[in-house]
Amino acid sequence: MLNCQPMEFKNIKLSPVDTEARKKVDVRPGDTVRVMQKIKEGEKTRLQAFEGIILAIKHGKEIGGTFTVRKVVDSVGVERIFPLFSPSIDSIDVLKRAKVRRAKLYYIREKATKELKRHMKNEIIQVRKESSDVAPKKEKIAEVEKVTE
Repeated sequence: MLNCQPMEFKNIKLSPVDTEARKKVDVRPGDTVRVMQKIKEGEKTRLQAFEGIILAIKHGKEIGGTFTVRKVVDSVGVERIFPLFSPSIDSIDVLKRAKVRRAKLYYIREKATKELKRHMKNEIIQVRKESSDVAPKKEKIAEVEKVTE
């Protein structure tokens, strides 16, 4: 008869990521987060921050879980999808928490575009007003100079 004794499992680390700590990270859509990512350049590694709003979380706290972060840089929206258990992520810090009523905030893409267009339109109108105000001032200055001569 076979010897059926239970195998002893030693603490074998399958991943360089502390999965228990990552499962406890409380991130939700609408949160503003700073994701510190390890970047390897040659032999050196450095940390690079990506700060933005979480638009979506997919597959929850599973091993294949991901979250999408969006930020705006120089009037251009940038989105990155981070795996929750990626070894290249050093830390995930929640900076702000917002109350949202949706699980996926994809509508923010269009909302941001509309706000940007409105902002640009207001800037163009201001520039036109300033340029129209500048011309009469130059004429007035010329008239004043003629009178003083």
